[in-house]
Amino acid sequence: MRQTRGGMVRGLAVTLAVFALLFAAAFALLGRIDRGAADEQTALVREAVRSALVTCYAVEGSYPPDVEYLKAHYGLAYDASRYIVSYDAFASNIMPDVRVHVRGEAGL
Repeated sequence: MRQTRGGMVRGLAVTLAVFALLFAAAFALLGRIDRGAADEQTALVREAVRSALVTCYAVEGSYPPDVEYLKAHYGLAYDASRYIVSYDAFASNIMPDVRVHVRGEAGL
């Protein structure tokens, strides 16, 4: 059995199309995995801030005035070049509203 030139070209085109689809699917999957890891890191920073807040309240009986206090006295550490921590303290006996944003996302 001899294949014609047209049959070889068609087989090569199908092979390339399948390869392109597999490559695109792998690329999309890696993007999802990367985004999931970034979301998880943001959640870990948020949890670290909240944990330091609760520890401060348990030890001192009041919440700290700002995030810098937590860094100085309770060992809070995060990558400030990557994350912005929004800390809104209303009163020393009410837990502050804490939000963690990734720099460069949503206009930050």
